[in-house]
Amino acid sequence: MKVLTLYKQMLRESQKFSSYNYRSYALRRIRDAFRENKTLTDATKIQSELEYAQNNLEIIKRQALLSQLFRVDKLVIEK
Repeated sequence: MKVLTLYKQMLRESQKFSSYNYRSYALRRIRDAFRENKTLTDATKIQSELEYAQNNLEIIKRQALLSQLFRVDKLVIEK
């Protein structure tokens, strides 16, 4: 449950990037990382990856907030 909650939080926060490129990159990296680690069985490795993801969530939150301060025009692909 903790993993699923963290995954959803990361996806939700990455949607807040004002830049399409950053937003799509963050979504792709989050999905790939969780997909890559879904077969982990070692408890210490799982805990390590969860801590890494939690740190990245905090980074995403800060960066999304900063990106909202400097809004840019939407790209053609977004309209």
